[in-house]
Amino acid sequence: MMKPDNPLFHFHFCPICGGAHFEAVADNARRCADCGFIYYTNPRGATVAVIVNDMGEMLVGTRTLEPAKGTLDLVGGFMDLDETAEDALCREIREETGLTVEAHQLRYLFSQPNTYPFSGICVKTIDLFFEINIKGRPQLKGMDDIQGLQWTPIRNIRPEHFGLTSIQNGIRKYISKASI
Repeated sequence: MMKPDNPLFHFHFCPICGGAHFEAVADNARRCADCGFIYYTNPRGATVAVIVNDMGEMLVGTRTLEPAKGTLDLVGGFMDLDETAEDALCREIREETGLTVEAHQLRYLFSQPNTYPFSGICVKTIDLFFEINIKGRPQLKGMDDIQGLQWTPIRNIRPEHFGLTSIQNGIRKYISKASI
């Protein structure tokens, strides 16, 4: 039996033929007994920017939207169709901070699975963390779905102040490997 945190839990009819015999055949799949269509759900790609400067500070913002509205967050977001992770992150950084970075400035760090509540369902994501090193402390303004950007010394970062579990886990992992 599928659990309510599985996105497929909420889908009961085949998207191809409309049949009501759209049954779970695995944790990530439903099969239509009427037309044979099998639908697999896989994680959505999301990107996260660990933006650090040469003064040992990390760029941190505050979420303006649910989930976890009002808690700390890092810049990032969902990848669009036909968009690379690098292009998505450069776009998100520009949309949320006004800062322009190029793909060659990104350094892949690691990935973290996540469950992201959205529109009444739990979207399973795979969050790809990238580090971006910049010089100085540019004055940036939070835009889109992030506000209150601030440069925070990495040694003062507290993962528990971040609202999303994958971000908390990612920050813990980053800090454990960073030389502070």
